[in-house]
Amino acid sequence: MSSSRAHTLEFELPEVETVRRDLEREIIGRKVKAAEAASMKCLRRYHTRKAFTSQLEGAKIVDVRRVGLHLVIELSTEQLLVLSLGSSGSPRRNANKNPRVAGTEVVISFTQYGQLRFVDTEGTGQLFVVSDDDLDTALPEVAGYGLDPVATPISWTEMGRMLLQRSDKLKALLTDDTFVVGVGHIYADEILFEAGLRYDRVCNTLSTQEIRRLHRSLVGTMHDAVKYRGTSVPDRPFVDPFGQPGGYATHLKVWGRHGALSERSRTPIKRIRFRGVWTYYCDTQV
Repeated sequence: MSSSRAHTLEFELPEVETVRRDLEREIIGRKVKAAEAASMKCLRRYHTRKAFTSQLEGAKIVDVRRVGLHLVIELSTEQLLVLSLGSSGSPRRNANKNPRVAGTEVVISFTQYGQLRFVDTEGTGQLFVVSDDDLDTALPEVAGYGLDPVATPISWTEMGRMLLQRSDKLKALLTDDTFVVGVGHIYADEILFEAGLRYDRVCNTLSTQEIRRLHRSLVGTMHDAVKYRGTSVPDRPFVDPFGQPGGYATHLKVWGRHGALSERSRTPIKRIRFRGVWTYYCDTQV
């Protein structure tokens, strides 16, 4: 994963956090009876499927946490199963008897209560097992991660200090994982609309009041999106581990809505190409 998702619609923090919370409730305490892989598509760090599946068999699930946009499942063997969703990976909770859908790449069967399947039709996701000590080496980008507005509370003053030290344009900064992790194009546009700030506004020109608005919008938008279980849009369909789409799409104010009337100004929402992708905004943003 690059530090900035400039040209893709990867899953963002609210989608990955939704999956994490569901898996935390569903699989902690379960013991792996068997694991199988349909192909090597999502096992790019391995030479054989068995090299991956053999690391899971007999292990018990101890914890499920999120490191940026990676899901990290702690095993009783003192190993970690890492799931990176990319823009198409989807962990699913299934009964053993449920038919396997197209794109089912990995199936982890538990001794009781069904299976965890990893569905990925496009192969942008990845799974691998690593020791706790080697996680930082396996995911070197983690060391450079910035703020995590869902996992760690931050003050507006702390965020303001960081903003004023940068000369980036706001959308470029929001989609840079070294500043704030897990915000892509959809949520960046929503955050900036809510804060009343343009995508191309330079960070170190913000007033104290604007910094406070941006902070409130960042934290509020991320938590609301988690509350509504992520965003599923045609360009990037998202379903939770039970196969249900995220519900935040109906709450989007500007993203994907060019030509519709802005709820703030009653003038049409605009879009422009910024850093290679469409950016959506309203005339009231300054």
